[in-house]
Amino acid sequence: MLARVETCTVRGVEAVPLRVEVSLTTGLPSFTVVGLAQSAVREGRERVASALRSSGYGVPNRRITVNLAPADLRKEGTGFDLPIAIGILAAHGAVPGEVLRDFIVVGELGLDGTLWCVPGVVAAALLARASGRTLLLPEENLAEASLVPGVEVVGVPDLAAAVRALGGEGTDEDSVQPPKDTPSQLRRAGQKPGVPEPPDLADVSGQPLARRALEIAAAGGHNLLFVGPPGVGKTMLARRMPGILPPLCAEERLEVAAIHSVAGTLRGHGDVTVRPFRAPHHSVSYAGLVGGGRPLRPGEISLAHHGVLFLDELPEFSRNALEVLRQPMEEGVIRLARADGGICFPARFVLVAAMNPCPCGYAGDGSDRCRCDPGVVARYRGRISGPLLDRIDLHVEMSVVDRARDVTAVAASDFDNPWVAGEASAVVSERVHAARERQRDRYAPADGSVITPRGDGLWPGWRSDTTREARRLLEALTVRFSLSMRARHRVFRVARTVADLDQAAEVRESHIAEAAQYRVSTIR
Repeated sequence: MLARVETCTVRGVEAVPLRVEVSLTTGLPSFTVVGLAQSAVREGRERVASALRSSGYGVPNRRITVNLAPADLRKEGTGFDLPIAIGILAAHGAVPGEVLRDFIVVGELGLDGTLWCVPGVVAAALLARASGRTLLLPEENLAEASLVPGVEVVGVPDLAAAVRALGGEGTDEDSVQPPKDTPSQLRRAGQKPGVPEPPDLADVSGQPLARRALEIAAAGGHNLLFVGPPGVGKTMLARRMPGILPPLCAEERLEVAAIHSVAGTLRGHGDVTVRPFRAPHHSVSYAGLVGGGRPLRPGEISLAHHGVLFLDELPEFSRNALEVLRQPMEEGVIRLARADGGICFPARFVLVAAMNPCPCGYAGDGSDRCRCDPGVVARYRGRISGPLLDRIDLHVEMSVVDRARDVTAVAASDFDNPWVAGEASAVVSERVHAARERQRDRYAPADGSVITPRGDGLWPGWRSDTTREARRLLEALTVRFSLSMRARHRVFRVARTVADLDQAAEVRESHIAEAAQYRVSTIR
């Protein structure tokens, strides 16, 4: 007796179709799993056997052989438990085999037959939609899989309910939970009602140059570096970046959900509503930052896809971890090469970094607190390589806020100055959103498809009008500061973003001048 169950595994952020073949033959009772199954898959034999007994089906007193095809592809994870159990029941006649052709089955079994959520469900739902099949999965993954439009998803709480959903013995339609986008269904899947709002930019007073740079970075997807002594607001500003970014479009939400689903961070959540903000500690490992492990999982730079990657205390990160950022900052992807094949993870993020000017943090703050030796300061700043700095568009030096000057400005009733009163995130977000709409209109492809900024903050297929004075200034700045071709191009791209914020059709001399002031590095 032979049964076949369709399932899948995740490679990178994409689901690869697999087939579970189960054969029941006469001979000494045994339970064998073949097909390059790794330890978590092989251990599933005990979970499946216990779940079958606890659900009242029992384990057939036969020689059970399970083949995971194709056999040359490494199988990892616990999502094969449910398809193996269904395959055994189908081979034994408890589940009609012809029905299984219309389903993709994933899920981890508990010893009592309860189904546990598994990672990578969004990718599995995309595969089910492409193949025209129904996805059968644990109930806890239901809200997560329902993020994919146009796919039929069935969530079940345990093995017995899965058998009934497939038309097995004792079918009970009331036990099957159809995909519903209702608050009660989302709560049953574990989603917490309500999403906390990002902190507001109005909380930050002073620092007009840093606030302006943050707005430019958000409008054009440019990388940003804050340099300043402790307590000037570097981290406070960075954490308010998501609040001024435009909301995720439908395509971006699906991409972000797929990555976080593979990483397992969507467990207990049913939706992605805000742009990611990732702030790993400087002790993060190389694999934790770029991805890796066994099985391969996305790292922090991929979890920040379409969002913000914030690296505080930038020189404290390991040199290897920082240098690996150079490729994704240019291309928007990270490629991991392994002996059994390569994996490509998306990584289109806006990098916001912060650092002190010296190890003690007080160099150049106008006081005599800094006692750092010039050689120590040079070594500290040298931890950030020139090629990495060249890929950061905006370098902003921050200083301690002069509270006396702010009080004088307020007393002078200068409330129209947004840098004194502190603009709210909603106000800045409107300008950022309008600038991005102008960019989309300018760079929109002829086929009408949706495009987003590349990982380096540049829009594909750029074209722009520039005044003669602006071109002359750019050439003069290139010679004066020995800018590389990349730096020259990025100065122009920042100037184009400034022009979009200014609602200008042409890049003018003032736009080039403002962009150039952010380019001359403050730590070199």
